[in-house]
Amino acid sequence: MTYSKLTSSQRLQIGTLGELKQAGYQSISVKEELRSNLITRLKNKEENFPGIWGYEETVIPDVERAILSMHNINFLGLRGQAKTRIARMMVNLLDEYIPYVSGSDLHDDPLQPISHYALAAIELHGDSTPISWLHRKERYTEKLATPDVSVADLIGDVDPIKAATLKLPYSDERVIHFGLIPRSHRGIFVINELPDLQARIQVALFNILQEGDIQIRGFKIRLPLDIQFVFTANPEDYTNRGSIVTPLKDRIESQIVTHYPKSIEVGLKITSQEASIKSQQKEMVVVNDLVRNLIEQIAMEARESEYVDAKSGVSARLTISAYESLISTAERRALLNAEDTTHVRVSDLYGVVAAICGKVELVYEGEVEGPVIVAQNLIGKAIRSLFLQYFPDPEKAKKSKSNPYEKVVEWFSTGHTMEMPMDLTDREYAARLRTIEGLDDFVDQINLISDESNRLFMMEFALHGMAEFSLIGKQSLDEGIKFQDLVSSMFSGPDDDDEGYDFDDDQDDQDRY
Repeated sequence: MTYSKLTSSQRLQIGTLGELKQAGYQSISVKEELRSNLITRLKNKEENFPGIWGYEETVIPDVERAILSMHNINFLGLRGQAKTRIARMMVNLLDEYIPYVSGSDLHDDPLQPISHYALAAIELHGDSTPISWLHRKERYTEKLATPDVSVADLIGDVDPIKAATLKLPYSDERVIHFGLIPRSHRGIFVINELPDLQARIQVALFNILQEGDIQIRGFKIRLPLDIQFVFTANPEDYTNRGSIVTPLKDRIESQIVTHYPKSIEVGLKITSQEASIKSQQKEMVVVNDLVRNLIEQIAMEARESEYVDAKSGVSARLTISAYESLISTAERRALLNAEDTTHVRVSDLYGVVAAICGKVELVYEGEVEGPVIVAQNLIGKAIRSLFLQYFPDPEKAKKSKSNPYEKVVEWFSTGHTMEMPMDLTDREYAARLRTIEGLDDFVDQINLISDESNRLFMMEFALHGMAEFSLIGKQSLDEGIKFQDLVSSMFSGPDDDDEGYDFDDDQDDQDRY
């Protein structure tokens, strides 16, 4: 039987090579091990890559086919597409423990030793050779490819200190210090961003992938290494920073192309799973589904924007960081206003600009506009895209006899303006929205909402959407957003001394504050 069929109690009782043989242990390669365990899990309808959303019909089947074929794998995709996470989760397809010769740097298989140390130990002790057990978590090695990575790092080199300490000549194989790849024997070895690895270093991987040979400082060593190789690469790297040399690509049997979430629903699952929201924030800040959708739509808009470099991609980390910033924006307001709870507002989206700026690579036109302006435009486009799911099309409404937007537009056209600072208290926020004539009735007419906080959110959402469809004007201020007549906004700038709506004109409205 194989070691996978040994129970935990049986393993604890096995401490020597002889006892391992008596237990019926048989060696299998790491790729056979992955294949065998995957077959079992597939038959049992088990989920092999939990928490990886949006790849159920695309990437994951490709990964499973590659494992069944016992292929080395290259994940090709833009940043933030879970390439490394999938590689790390392959460890779960390994057996929980495997036996190895105690003290071996290469974790030699007791029945198929390859290192000088293990061969010598078995020759000396025979069936009494001590055996240890290695957990699957210790069988994963990951290396980020950088220009300074050397052959010595990956393959190994002669160690003069070891030679001096052991008083060995440099011709003795024991003076070799093995690199990361030999030390990954019987495990999974991952190289991230493979194109960043210098071409001469990539060449050093040829024989390891194909024949299992390694050569260190002239030593003629053949180590039949047993390794599952996984590589990750960004398509942009092929032309900008480096490339995967053709013979190496030829030796990587399966190249699997990853992709971004294809729907908001998938993006929501990823963001909800990955965002780090403190329990204190969850108790203080109430978030509705629409604002979650708006965060995901921002990323969708960025991936289609003419200002954002499509080759660099827009990572899922954008929505994760943006959602965390959104919650923190609302939390900060509540803390400043000494409020125990608060609801996320549409204007809070402009508090995530800093999170967006660092997650997108801009083309020349985007650099001219500036990252902050581009981020604000992306938020505006997200609002515009989702607005039509909740409100009538403003373009069609203009042509209808009963325009539902008319009363609100008329209020602004008579000279009224409304400033919405981000740090308004909940009471002030509600009062200012209700000051706008016709807005409350308009929202109730379109969406019957009984919950007070959601009604206020939709009222503000209506204002932002109307501004995006050029029914009213919108101006960004340092402290928040200002809504006004569309014509007035064309002639005003952020430095204009506009005091906004004069609440003294309506004593009743003033008293509401």
